[in-house]
Amino acid sequence: MPTPSILVATWASGLFSVTGKMVHQELAGQSVRSMVADGPGGVLAIVGGHSLCRRSSDGEWTEIAKSEFELSCCVRIGNVVFVGTDDAHILRVDPDGTQQCLRGFDAVAGRERWYAGAALIDGKLMGPPLGIRSMAATCDGAVLLANVHVGGIPRSIDSGLTWQPTIDIDSDVHQVCAHPARAGIVIAAAAKGLCISRDAGTIWTIEQQGLHAHYCSAVAFGRNDIFVAASTDHFATQGAVYRRPIDSNGPLQPLGGGMPKWIDGIADTNCIATRDSTGAVIDRSGHLYVSHDDGASWSYSFDDRLTDPSGLHIC
Repeated sequence: MPTPSILVATWASGLFSVTGKMVHQELAGQSVRSMVADGPGGVLAIVGGHSLCRRSSDGEWTEIAKSEFELSCCVRIGNVVFVGTDDAHILRVDPDGTQQCLRGFDAVAGRERWYAGAALIDGKLMGPPLGIRSMAATCDGAVLLANVHVGGIPRSIDSGLTWQPTIDIDSDVHQVCAHPARAGIVIAAAAKGLCISRDAGTIWTIEQQGLHAHYCSAVAFGRNDIFVAASTDHFATQGAVYRRPIDSNGPLQPLGGGMPKWIDGIADTNCIATRDSTGAVIDRSGHLYVSHDDGASWSYSFDDRLTDPSGLHIC
């Protein structure tokens, strides 16, 4: 079986393809974010802030659509791509590249209460803009979910025409993720803990048992487990990654198996990735940890750090 490639997107240094100990840089000097699968070996990503692009299995990049909006994330349902923006709108991109702003999303109940994230750092108020931080679609394509930061997780069951609010806005969600094979199961990382829905995002429960702190920043589904990153806050100097069987109600457990008790800073949105038995975690400082046995054991991939990571994808 060929060694999987781990794609590491960065905020300013392009993308790094890591295969074993081999590292290849692509799109040098550009920002890359929100990588999602697009057919066998293909990946969709936001490049340079304004372009929706596709990377083929052999590493060739093609621009699918360009927008005046600052783009933040994307998800595919069938032959349509939905793209979130940094000013909290959603675009629909059809196969011919035609773009349409989803007015139903702009009218979702409670939108007037959404707000930008903020923190006081060295006496200055800092934080990301109000925007769409991540998106997900259930494996049957029936439900589309948008993680607004900060605005909860609006949900659509009619391909984005209309939307309904779900989780409490002040849960402060950082990533939403749908199970790749079970349409009813969705998870999210939020400042209040790990959020789980077993009815495709209609009703959520928030779980904290086993976590050293409640601020969760990234989530992913393994073949049998949920993986979640937690820390005291977004700017924490250390964090930890936990796991729990998908169908269990027990406490979350630290990864172990070679994963250090504390990673260097948080693992941020999209910075945990899985595919088959392979898993990967990258922390804020760019330390990449890899598992090839469903997260039972982990190794530090190589000595160099991939600084300023914005996300991971395994292909």
